Amino acid sequence: MKLVTYLKEEHEQLGVLVNDLIYDVDRIHPDIPNTMGMFLSYWDELYPVMQAGVISIEEGTLRSGRPLPADEVTLLAPLPIPASCRDGYAFRQHVAAARRNRKVPMIPEFDQYPVFYFTNHHCIQGPGEVRCMPDHFEKLDFELEVAIVISRFGRNIPAEEADDYIAGLMIMNDLSARTLQMEEMLLNLGPAKGKDFSTATGPWLVTLDELQAFETACKEGHTGKAWNLRMQCRVNGVQVSDGNLADMDWTFAELIERASYGVDLYPGDVIGSGTVGTGCFLELNGTGKLNDANYTEQWLQEGDVVELEVDGLGILSNTMVREDSDRSLLALKKRPS
Repeated sequence: MKLVTYLKEEHEQLGVLVNDLIYDVDRIHPDIPNTMGMFLSYWDELYPVMQAGVISIEEGTLRSGRPLPADEVTLLAPLPIPASCRDGYAFRQHVAAARRNRKVPMIPEFDQYPVFYFTNHHCIQGPGEVRCMPDHFEKLDFELEVAIVISRFGRNIPAEEADDYIAGLMIMNDLSARTLQMEEMLLNLGPAKGKDFSTATGPWLVTLDELQAFETACKEGHTGKAWNLRMQCRVNGVQVSDGNLADMDWTFAELIERASYGVDLYPGDVIGSGTVGTGCFLELNGTGKLNDANYTEQWLQEGDVVELEVDGLGILSNTMVREDSDRSLLALKKRPS
């Protein structure tokens, strides 16, 4: 199934996408709540009900009122306000390339355990405009990722069981203001203002049953499901990135195992994959300059349209816009006396 959240009479409305048409879930069955958050809270009970409704739609036996064409509604993030949002670091290719470009060796700890950081779950958005302050445009970057949504409560979840806690997959753009990020990373607390202004997800959440045909073996020595899904990024129609979700070294199951150690996970928690190889300008620029001293860096500019496309998951499109403000955090930095 493809689950969507869209704007209906100024409120979020959960729907299901079938053949490019959106059907409100409360028309499928009155017991299904009209928000993704509530639906996830009753996932085990209501997911089979939703599945049966989708089958009825496909067979033409469900009288659910007039569906809406997907291109005639305002799509929000599939889960507009997650319970939390973690972002992983699961692609060895990206990590190795980024470190090579900085002329430092690959960090051996990457292969010992998966890691993640928390980002601002209130800045999650769907397709559409991304509002940026002046400092965000100082080396503004996309990050091509896939994210999962947790569908069950759990704690200390072993990787062998963790895939059963995944509601589905969706595209994620972990937008990054690199100048802000790099200055704060010097203090070893992780990314904050360089990341917290926007994380885009969508355009829909695809449940695992619909992705069975894409399943493939995970990397040797790892545990959990993997999917052969091509991942691409285009900026203003020009392709800049090309990877595959199957290149994840650490699986989502292993990220869940790590995240749930001594911690409760809840329905509606989001966990990102981290950036796929070639999946951001920071990596691409570093590689370009390593190979050519005269390479011209590229960063996102005002008005740029960023399209992330992943097989089976759709296309997430966002436009970078400038907020009506000239306020700068960089200008407020204290200078040595």
